[in-house]
Amino acid sequence: MDTPTIQTEVQVMFFDTDCAAVVHNIAYLRFIEVARTLLAEQLGLGLREMSEDGRFPVVVRTEIDYRRPARLADKLVIHGRLDSIERSRFWCAFQIIRPSDGTLIAESRQMLALVQMPAGKVVRLPEEWTTRFPHLFKQKA
Repeated sequence: MDTPTIQTEVQVMFFDTDCAAVVHNIAYLRFIEVARTLLAEQLGLGLREMSEDGRFPVVVRTEIDYRRPARLADKLVIHGRLDSIERSRFWCAFQIIRPSDGTLIAESRQMLALVQMPAGKVVRLPEEWTTRFPHLFKQKA
């Protein structure tokens, strides 16, 4: 079945690190933000579409486990996927890997809601998602 996925690469820059050349914890969230934005395009939530119709995916919750440190100049790959969908929220999952040695650097899950601006009202996810990704649809118990 069709599961939206994304893979993107980043190189750790000086501004991503502390004085020991280790990546700051917040920099990982920036790496994930880039992957999530690219993943959203596959879901019909491209930057231009969002600005035109005023519907934006908003992060409600972030879970992240830091497994190993990344360091200055490391090249990293961020793998992302749509993990599950409900009526008005969805989860995305991410892994950050250093391909040079196969090390899993971090894993993250984020819950998002679709918000209509400027009212700031949570709206239902597109009905098309439940038919396009039925294997990911989770009904609340």
